[in-house]
Amino acid sequence: MTARPRHDITVEVNGVAAPGRVDPRTTLADFLREHLELTGTKIGCNQGTCGACTVLVDGRPALSCLLLAIAVRGRVTTVEGLAAAGEPHPLQTAFVEYDALQCGFCTPGQLVSAVACIRDGHAGDLAGIKEFMSGNLCRCAAYPMIVDAIRAVAAEAEA
Repeated sequence: MTARPRHDITVEVNGVAAPGRVDPRTTLADFLREHLELTGTKIGCNQGTCGACTVLVDGRPALSCLLLAIAVRGRVTTVEGLAAAGEPHPLQTAFVEYDALQCGFCTPGQLVSAVACIRDGHAGDLAGIKEFMSGNLCRCAAYPMIVDAIRAVAAEAEA
């Protein structure tokens, strides 16, 4: 049996250059979790339908279970990278306050998408939030609380 070739890569993750040696089939989700031990990014469906693996690549939401690590050329932000100076991101705090986490499995992807939702101006109304967040599924049905948390942080940002 022939050994699979491994490739040296460096991905900028949460502002830090992260080198690794990976099989060319390694997804970004697996690279983050297994090589960098950033386990906040969850792997749910492994088909790009649930959104649990959502990260930001150059500020845009991306499904890390569908991206090959060797193909990533941009800056990656995971849920661990949302906090600044040891303080949780306002959305992380709001998710706790509004009980938007329930079991917590979808929470990292929800948070990352919600950051982009607010930043990109889609949190102005309920329809905009629902549309933007439609790629993130929650089996616990915490959607009303997730929307409330997003609306609260968006309103505070506007104030």
